Amino acid sequence: MKLLLYAGLIFLLVPIQTTILHSLSPFGIRPDLCLVAACLIGFWTGHVEGGAMGGLLGFVQDLFSGGTLWLNTVTKALVGFSMGVLIKHFANLTSQWIFFPVVIFSLISGMVFLVFARGAIELIGVVQHLSIMLVPQALLDGMLAVVANWALTRRIAQTDKL
Repeated sequence: MKLLLYAGLIFLLVPIQTTILHSLSPFGIRPDLCLVAACLIGFWTGHVEGGAMGGLLGFVQDLFSGGTLWLNTVTKALVGFSMGVLIKHFANLTSQWIFFPVVIFSLISGMVFLVFARGAIELIGVVQHLSIMLVPQALLDGMLAVVANWALTRRIAQTDKL
């Protein structure tokens, strides 16, 4: 069952992100569903599955995009792995706690893509992109992670009652 769920995530999230969310993005800000999924998988299952699924999600994202090859693979794998390591070392975390690491990971990932996409850029360009695109996208990613985590915990709690 878990394998089927992971396969569905891998092959549905990237097309949804590139087609549907491209049309519905407010002010050109789109959430990174693969980053959020890698964080949630690392949060729920640990660093091994988080890193593996993050890498697979990033690889499929690299295949569908025409960007730098392996950049999504490496960043999403590191994000999933890092979230799993954070969870392992902190006990009794609430579901709202996931907001802060997702925002931080989204900002770091956005900065990495900004540097690789533009090469050596000046400080003014970085500050402009931070305030215009990266910070709102990171906040949107964090809120999406909290809502998805809340919905998953409610769903699991309801199925446990049965």
